Amino acid sequence: MNKHQRVKAVFLTTALSAGVLFGSAVQADETLDQILAVGQSKTAAAQQSQRRIDKLAEESAGLVVKYKTITKEVEGLRVYNAQVRKQIENQQLKIRELDESIDNITVLQRQVPPLATKMLGALEQFVEADIPAKLDDRREQIARVSDNMERADFSIAEKFRQVLELYSIESERGRKLDTYTDTLEVGGQEREVDILAVGRVALLYQTRDTKLTGAWDQSRGAWVELDAGQYRNPVREAIKIANKRASNDVLQLPILAPEAAR
Repeated sequence: MNKHQRVKAVFLTTALSAGVLFGSAVQADETLDQILAVGQSKTAAAQQSQRRIDKLAEESAGLVVKYKTITKEVEGLRVYNAQVRKQIENQQLKIRELDESIDNITVLQRQVPPLATKMLGALEQFVEADIPAKLDDRREQIARVSDNMERADFSIAEKFRQVLELYSIESERGRKLDTYTDTLEVGGQEREVDILAVGRVALLYQTRDTKLTGAWDQSRGAWVELDAGQYRNPVREAIKIANKRASNDVLQLPILAPEAAR
């Protein structure tokens, strides 16, 4: 082999070696790209998986909060239902009581009017037998309530209330000091006088000039004149007290007992 042929052989060998090296490099690059691609794919898959995990974690946390909220609402509903159940039981009890009351209304409607009428009759007899303090007013009150007993526009309760009110007024009359003006026949002539009612214990009069003083004698059913010198000032002072023109004080007033009037 000559020198020229040896050069060509070396060149060819070098070229073949370079080709082999170039092919190996290319093949290595392709393998690296594949490895990188696989790594990127795995990274993307891992990121996607992490996002799904984060989403599931958020959904789980939301469900836990919602569960706690619903649990509180359910507990509140249990308490509310218990309260409503108790209210319903109380209402049912009231309904039963009302039903019983309704059943008794018919009985009351039959019994109350006769009772009220009987009470009015007894009160009228009492007033006629009592000392005649404001007698005309008391008779008018009883007559008005008696007329109302026949009225259809008044309920039974209202009628009975009016009767009880009269009884209350008469009861109060026996516990107070009262005075009013009236016209009486005194000394053979009509005179305007001040009347003093000491509960139901005494009924006295005094002329406006305070010269004449008298008292009602229940046993006689008439007015009798009293000693003006003895009772003039006490009766006048009692009239002032009744009219709120003087303070309360101990007074010596005449009490005409039936035995003393004989």
